[in-house]
Amino acid sequence: MGQGLAPFGYCRACGAPLAEKIIEDRLRAVCTACGRIHWRNAKPCAGALIIRNGKVLLVRRAVEPFQGYWDIPGGFCEAEEHPAETVIREVREETGLEVELTGLWGIWMDRYGEEETLNIFYLARPLHRELRVGDDASGAAWFSPRALPSRIAFASGVQALRAWAAGDPTPFYLRGVGQTAP
Repeated sequence: MGQGLAPFGYCRACGAPLAEKIIEDRLRAVCTACGRIHWRNAKPCAGALIIRNGKVLLVRRAVEPFQGYWDIPGGFCEAEEHPAETVIREVREETGLEVELTGLWGIWMDRYGEEETLNIFYLARPLHRELRVGDDASGAAWFSPRALPSRIAFASGVQALRAWAAGDPTPFYLRGVGQTAP
């Protein structure tokens, strides 16, 4: 399959081979037997820019991809889990912090390995100060807008943090529009 449209190469409904066809002006994977269209959708993720005293909390990744890079706490949404619930759960798992979400920061497209991702970033404040790093992180630290680390995981994280550091006044619903991962 060209462009990785359907890396599995067979229909999940009937098992027949897939072919590529132009449907709705895009190249799609379509079953050669039953005609099922296999849509390629981005996986939803949620993260939080946790702000305290004008600084943002980042975690150092202990796992690939981007092992050793700094990252915005967050992760993949579970089935039927609202992104706001995801970010509260992921922040707790990665930092031990309970947070209050204070706003929606922006939405950016990105990639996680072979997967396209839809990254929803919230603003949050910690409800207590006891930081306990989870097993998928090797550290955590607070950074001012002028002292962000150079090694930041994921293009969406770089974009969200750059907008925060610049005090970007763009309405959240437009932040990230036209910005995709390299």
